[in-house]
Amino acid sequence: MEGKSEKFELGRKTRQSVLGSEHVARAEANQSEFDLPFQELITEGAWGSVWSRENWSKRERSMVTIALLAALGHLDECAMHVRAAQNTGATRDDIREAVLHVAIYAGVPAANSAIKVIKDVFQTIDAESRNSNEK
Repeated sequence: MEGKSEKFELGRKTRQSVLGSEHVARAEANQSEFDLPFQELITEGAWGSVWSRENWSKRERSMVTIALLAALGHLDECAMHVRAAQNTGATRDDIREAVLHVAIYAGVPAANSAIKVIKDVFQTIDAESRNSNEK
């Protein structure tokens, strides 16, 4: 990752704070020559330009991102951002409110599909928490 722009480095730092260092390390380890330009684009654009702005908190960005991904039916990305909400301060109540907005403004089927995925993510998080507490 040497020689990257300031925007890239800021984006990488923001991405790590939201998605977690392990997630970013996995994404970087799995990138290829084919998707390297895409990874650079999202690191600089999404994470360095948008997520790094100070106008909204990471919590607010999480809620909007989850709502948009749910509304558009991008459920894998939605699940990733629901998990990441643990790092941004967005609560389960916040996420529920975002999905209620999806139901009204993007349609009940989109919200219903997202709710199924979000419930699965919450169950996984809860199970991981129980397992780590038992150790």
